[in-house]
Amino acid sequence: MHNYTIPQWVQDRVIRRQGRLHNHDTIDAARTALVVVDMQNYFVAQGFAAEVPTARGIVPNINRMAKALRTAGGTVVWIQTTATGALETWGNHHKHQMTPERVQKRLTQLDETHDGFKVFAALEVVPGDLRIKKVKYSAFIAGSSDIDAQLKSRGIDTLLITGTVTNVCCESTARDAMMLDYRVVMLSDGNASQSDEEHAASLNNFMIYFGDVMTTDEAAARLVPVTQRKSA
Repeated sequence: MHNYTIPQWVQDRVIRRQGRLHNHDTIDAARTALVVVDMQNYFVAQGFAAEVPTARGIVPNINRMAKALRTAGGTVVWIQTTATGALETWGNHHKHQMTPERVQKRLTQLDETHDGFKVFAALEVVPGDLRIKKVKYSAFIAGSSDIDAQLKSRGIDTLLITGTVTNVCCESTARDAMMLDYRVVMLSDGNASQSDEEHAASLNNFMIYFGDVMTTDEAAARLVPVTQRKSA
């Protein structure tokens, strides 16, 4: 797991912009989804083509956050990248930005019948969790998935983003969600990248311009359960 602390210069810029470090004093569980991005064997398990070794280290935090949010009455969403439709909707990426060998591995191991497509076994997925398939880096960009409609139909307007890779699919999903007017938090110890530098750069940029960055413990401590909300 990455060792990340919000740099002072980032804190200073955020406070100048919004008057405080975090814009989420509380997190209303009823209106919140934990979005777990691409924690599939293809990206997490040893020996697969796009393995991110640090992703295995964030599994306990994702499980802990998922359990806390479910208990509070929130929604857990598991996003899985699929090869289905990839060439038809995202052909130039595959044609020009990957070697033919890498394209073949990606299309094979993200096929929905392949073990690479499956959610990493140590993650605790339960009945009632929402499952979403996406084709592109961002789940929210047009033509990638139906996540926006699914969340809006449930009255969700706040997202906690976890998964891998921090600076690719996680950040892309988080930024596009913010541009669709969701309130978004990236969990610093619930995301994983290929290096500490990439992880930190992504979180720093996100916090300055797009949303909140906090730890799993900080987010869990802000949860307002549905029962408490109804009694207020």
